[in-house]
This record gives sequence, structure tokens and C-alpha cells, in this order.
Amino acid sequence: MLKREAKGKIVNIASILSFQGGITCSGVCRRQGGVAQLTKALANEWAAKGINVNAIAPGYMATDNTTALRQDPQRSRQIMERIPAGRWGESADLAGAAVFLCSSASDYVHGHVLAVDGGWLSRRKIAPPNHSIVET
Repeated sequence: MLKREAKGKIVNIASILSFQGGITCSGVCRRQGGVAQLTKALANEWAAKGINVNAIAPGYMATDNTTALRQDPQRSRQIMERIPAGRWGESADLAGAAVFLCSSASDYVHGHVLAVDGGWLSRRKIAPPNHSIVET
């Protein structure tokens, strides 16, 4: 796009680990945080050239990569209890976000990381003075 001086849309794939840490996945968190920051940096550089750079951040999705998590009764229950939508995401759940970010409807959207997570990130944990974690 830059060489041809063409306008366009770039949609990166991040994850909810772009926004928060995880358990035993520091490498993935580091990479996904990098995707989010690269999305924002490129959006800043290329917006004036008519190039929108955004990202989609899927939550827990039912894929081959999450088979072990979904088959672990305890971990699967813990994850499901935290997803307000009450289910694992499917790849089709990402389609609407992708269509939006690739359409003219998002012409004024630059550097956004759009979470498609069934509400996962809206459930934040807080630590009261006794330091135990409480769901809100």
C-alpha cells in the first residue's frame, strides 16, 4: 500500500492477552502485547496516508489450540464462569468485527484493538485490602 500510495485497511490479529497477563503464558502475552502496540504505532504513522491499522482481539475461542483447556474440567469451568456470554467463541464470531474494520464504516477508526471475547474483559478482578481476588 505504501509503495503504491494506495489507501487501505490492515487488520491484525491480537488476543485478550494483549490487555492482560495470563497463567503460564508469558511468551504469548509478550507477543500479543507487541501486536497491540504495533497496531497503534502503525496507525499513528499511516493514518494520514489513508491506511487504517486496527486489530481484533479474540477471547477464548473453541479451536484446536484450546482443546486441552476445554477438556480440563476444572480449568474449563473457571473460564466459562468468567465469560458473561456463557460460551466459548467460534471463529464465525470474528466475522462481524473483520467486516466492520475492513469496511468504510471504520474509515475514522485508527489504532483500535477490538475485543471479541463474550464480555471476558468486562469482568475485572479487584483486590480488596485483604488481598484476596473478588469477581465483580
